[in-house]
Amino acid sequence: MPDHDSLLYAAVCRSPVGCLGIRLDARGRPCAIDSLPDTTAAAPPRPGAAADVLHALEAYFSDPAAALPVLDLAPAGTVFQQRVWRALQAIPCGAVLTYGELAAELGSAPRAVGQACRRNPVPVLVPCHRVVARSGIGGYAGATAGPRLAMKQWLLAHEGRQAERRSG
Repeated sequence: MPDHDSLLYAAVCRSPVGCLGIRLDARGRPCAIDSLPDTTAAAPPRPGAAADVLHALEAYFSDPAAALPVLDLAPAGTVFQQRVWRALQAIPCGAVLTYGELAAELGSAPRAVGQACRRNPVPVLVPCHRVVARSGIGGYAGATAGPRLAMKQWLLAHEGRQAERRSG
C-alpha cells in the first residue's frame, strides 16, 4: 500500500542519489523532482510525462554522457530563474562553471545565480550541480553539508567531475 507522500507524485523511484518523486503541473508537464525519505514507497510512473522523466533519469544514471531527451519541463520560477535554469541545461556533462562565470554570461551577480540554482525544482535534468564555487564545490539546494551536498558530490563524480570550464 503506498504511503501518503507517494500519492502526491506521478512517479516515485529509487536512484543512486536517493528516493526521487516526480511531480507534474496541472497540464501534466514535469515541474519538480523532489528528494524524498528513503522510506517513501516506490510508485510506478503514470503514463506520459512521468514515464518520460523516469526514463531520462534512468538513462542519466546508467550513462551520464548519454544525450537526454528534450522534455517539456515546466518548473515554476521567476523570469530570471528561468534564464538561469536554461543556461544550466547548456553546460555539458562533466564540465563545470563557477557561479561567477555563469553570472558573467547572464549579466548578473554570482549570488543571484546561486539563489536561482538553490531554487531549481528539477535537479539532475536541470543540472545545477555543474555550478561550483570559485574555491570549492559550493552548496547544493541550499545546503553546504549533509545529504544534499553529498548528492552534488555524487553527481559530479558520476560525470567524471572534470574541472575544465565549458568552452564556447
